[in-house]
Amino acid sequence: MVQRVTYTIAGQELILETGKIAKQADGSIFAKYAGSCVIVTVCASKEAVEGLDYVPVTVDYNEKYYAAGKIPGGFIKREGRPKDKEILVSRLIDRPMRPLFDKRFGREIQIVPTTVSTDQINPPDILAIIASSAAVHISDIPFNGPVAGVRICSVKGQLIVNPTYSEIEQSDLEIVVAGTKDGITMVEGGANEVSEDRMIEALEKARSVIIELCALQEKLRELAGQAKLPLTESSAVLENSEAIRSAAYPRLREACFLKSKQTRHEAIYQVKADIKAQYAEQLENETQQKLMAALFDDMEYEILRSSILDEGLRVDGRGTEDIRDITCEVGLLPMTHGSALFTRGETQALVTTTLGTVLDEQVFDDIDGDKREHFILHYNFPPYSVGEVGRLGTGRREIGHGNLARRSLEAMVPSKEVFPYTIRVVSEIMESNGSSSMASVCGGTLSMLDAGVPIHRLIAGIAMGLVTDGERYAVLSDILGEEDHLGDMDFKVAGTETGITGFQMDIKIAGVSPEIMRKALDQAKRGRFHILSIMKETISKPAAVSDLAPKIMTFKIEVDKIGVLIGAGGKTIKALCEQYRVTINTDNDGTITIYGKNTKDTEDAHCTILGIVSDPEVGKIYKGTVKRLMEFGAFVEILPGKEGLVHISKLSRQRIVSVGEVVKEGQEIPVKLLEIDKMGRLNLSYIDAIDPGGESIRREDGRRDGSHSRHERSRH
Repeated sequence: MVQRVTYTIAGQELILETGKIAKQADGSIFAKYAGSCVIVTVCASKEAVEGLDYVPVTVDYNEKYYAAGKIPGGFIKREGRPKDKEILVSRLIDRPMRPLFDKRFGREIQIVPTTVSTDQINPPDILAIIASSAAVHISDIPFNGPVAGVRICSVKGQLIVNPTYSEIEQSDLEIVVAGTKDGITMVEGGANEVSEDRMIEALEKARSVIIELCALQEKLRELAGQAKLPLTESSAVLENSEAIRSAAYPRLREACFLKSKQTRHEAIYQVKADIKAQYAEQLENETQQKLMAALFDDMEYEILRSSILDEGLRVDGRGTEDIRDITCEVGLLPMTHGSALFTRGETQALVTTTLGTVLDEQVFDDIDGDKREHFILHYNFPPYSVGEVGRLGTGRREIGHGNLARRSLEAMVPSKEVFPYTIRVVSEIMESNGSSSMASVCGGTLSMLDAGVPIHRLIAGIAMGLVTDGERYAVLSDILGEEDHLGDMDFKVAGTETGITGFQMDIKIAGVSPEIMRKALDQAKRGRFHILSIMKETISKPAAVSDLAPKIMTFKIEVDKIGVLIGAGGKTIKALCEQYRVTINTDNDGTITIYGKNTKDTEDAHCTILGIVSDPEVGKIYKGTVKRLMEFGAFVEILPGKEGLVHISKLSRQRIVSVGEVVKEGQEIPVKLLEIDKMGRLNLSYIDAIDPGGESIRREDGRRDGSHSRHERSRH
């Protein structure tokens, strides 16, 4: 039986429907908002695995080109591997939902949201978040939801819920907020230097809509919800648990507070190894091994959190607001256009900036419509950065962290009109122990300045944490990996001295009060200012653009001259590119951009283009090239493709017998354009044949004559 619920957002009706499509899935939702439609299915495996210490959830958001009436570009006309955008939306769905599944369920869960229609006006990603939660909520899979998501934008000072694409482009704040009826659990977004107060205002507006969307899903569950499957309860207990705890706890506490990450991990590993050796016979049972590992996790959790809340002491000896030592270096890679090494404690990013041409822009072909970006950021997290062995590659982590860093920097990157380069920033994480994405923001800023990119202001990022116990809480600045893993919040803020540019938050507990949010933002602001002050000591203004970077010149010509520049079949522009070893790009508005490897080639190409598209001016002196010698004069090219005649009488002040006495073919000579006759022919005079007053010399017959004889004109 088909069941449907509706809710109005921004004047459009949101529809959640079940019972018509994909009925063999454990849960399915057909969601519609304006012209955007998403089908979400969820399925769980049939067999449960006892004792899993994680939730095996996979979210595979995908977009079909037919949704926008398009056929995929390229040779292969089938949708292929997930695009970056699809991976980012999968993360937006996964992050708020994952903590709400119970490990004891023990089954693999796969959520598949598919965008099947889009009006290219309303983004379908928010619809996918809501429908994914609804599909799980009405299914038989245990779930502590529902979850809802909403996008908030600030346009001309007004906060807008679920904005259109055009409103997003005009906004100075764009965040996606997800949460339950009890509180916000995830935030992701960027801004153009907004204040902390404005950010909190946006979060509070999102909160009210999320509560109503969760109620909508509850209503659908009442109509079509299934009974939930049981959790896999385990009766197994760890043998000798008290004895193991008594022996391990004091040693573990001592190991947890060693300052170096490597030393700390080695000490903790040794404690575990000693205890395992002592109880080797007991641990031959796999269940006992898992219970032992869980006990150690619980002890570390307790040690770290109690130390912070009771003593204000963190595992590396810092206080709650202390930031680790920071060092910055620029220009360390000689052949890159810009480079920087940013080190904060045991987190280190080697960041490079490469300047390219318009041909290097990132082109997107997806259902949102084709677009190009001139600012690109790639983030790489190799296994050696955490002292491990593993495969190199680009996974969901790399794409997600890179996107956060890119959004944090993007607002401060100059427009193409100001700085006509394509900018590619690459962050290679050399070490990681706490927020390598924020290290990428800091390193990216330094690297772009080293490359000569005139960013508006310096940007820095910091990761914040939270530890709570009832009414007690502590906000932590510049968190370590352990504090991220064992804490209640991972909260990243990037920005300038003026305001916030990037924002990401994941909360593991139900509800964070506005008081905690405000304290976290204020503390993050102080930390950001501290980091910026250190960065400025290294570099505070753009350096000169590297000699290794392409030379770019941008100018405008009349729109009706574009065809002249391009030539028949592109013949003219291709010849120019080959002659001067440059790349020439033309835009429909008459903007011409020349990219060359050196300044001379670029300037020579620029002069030639101006000659091609310029009309000859009477009275102007040109540097021309002699093309042909005739009995009556020399034909001289004054502009590309434009020749005029220097009559023999205009070649010298003295009487000459032949033209060759004065000029040769291929010779460059200064000439003045005397007139353009009725037939459009150019009459020139060799500059040396003009008297100081600018008059042409008198012919021997006493007549002044700047024209050709009838016979000569016919030959001309």
